[in-house]
Amino acid sequence: MRQQFFVFLIRWLLNSFGLWLAVWLFGTGYAEEQLTAGIGGFLLAGLIFSVINSLLRPFVIILSLPAILITLGLFTFVVNGFMVYLSLKLAPGIQMTFWYSILAGVLLSLINYVVSSALELRYQSVQREN
Repeated sequence: MRQQFFVFLIRWLLNSFGLWLAVWLFGTGYAEEQLTAGIGGFLLAGLIFSVINSLLRPFVIILSLPAILITLGLFTFVVNGFMVYLSLKLAPGIQMTFWYSILAGVLLSLINYVVSSALELRYQSVQREN
């Protein structure tokens, strides 16, 4: 339980950083930047994204499975973008267009993949020592 909380905490912080990086790299997609969130806003958005990603994403993946199969997996980019878009709609002070949310979803997927790989390697090295 303690290790799961630690992993969730790391993912939350990295998702917050990833959202900040996505807004910094891609912008919001609106003509005038209406970004009023500071560090706390991005931490809240990262927490919302982490919770939505862990609870809602599996159901959305199952429901969109036919589209994912037809597009040979490319529709998962749209699912990830929808998760980002929904998270940012719920977070105060941060907004992004859907198309930029898809790009942000790709960036967050890469960040989560790297973190998951690093944590898995660390877990395997600890298992070998014991």
